Amino acid sequence: MTAESGARRACFPAALPAAFYDRPVLEVAPQLLGCVLRHGSTSGVIVETEAYHHSEPAAHSFIGVRPHNERLFGGPGMAYVYRSYGIHALVNAVCEAEGVGAAVLIRALAPLDGEGEMVARRRVARELDLCNGPGKLTQALDIGLDLNGTSFAGDGPMTIEPRPPEWQDVRWVAGIRIGITKAADLPWRFCAVGAPTVSKPWPPGLREANLEAAAAMAAAARV
Repeated sequence: MTAESGARRACFPAALPAAFYDRPVLEVAPQLLGCVLRHGSTSGVIVETEAYHHSEPAAHSFIGVRPHNERLFGGPGMAYVYRSYGIHALVNAVCEAEGVGAAVLIRALAPLDGEGEMVARRRVARELDLCNGPGKLTQALDIGLDLNGTSFAGDGPMTIEPRPPEWQDVRWVAGIRIGITKAADLPWRFCAVGAPTVSKPWPPGLREANLEAAAAMAAAARV
């Protein structure tokens, strides 16, 4: 980390510690919703995650340790970044004890800082299209394979910070993971209610929960 980046980092909340990730992946995945993923001068609030564990065949760790996935078995709080379909870099937060092979895929963000940079990288007009998918958000935040194996816990170029005040009480809806063919029945996808940048297709119940939340906010505003 350079002196400049260190000074800039000091302006932001402290990163979540490694101990946050040293728990079952199915606990960590929904609790990451509302937290802030930051890289450089860009950041976004995490609004969608998926959990993966070595015990199920959709996980890269199911086959055991290999050169291409060894970072997935690293200590909790490490980043596992891999190439999907030879095009997109996808970013995951490694969870549980070293050697387990569990991680949370960060699937979508609500843009927070550096939106102008995100637009320049993504070349899209709508804010909704900046980070509403796992490959889109890594492009927007300039997250590449060179960040594989770095730490989210404060001593790496990427951090995940605690929920800001306006995201303290996050409601979420669970559904099946998307874009996979194995273990496709597991409801291990978690989506924040009220976040329009959750990727499509939305899980059953999310649209209704969004409408309910919007109605409650409108009612509160009238009081």
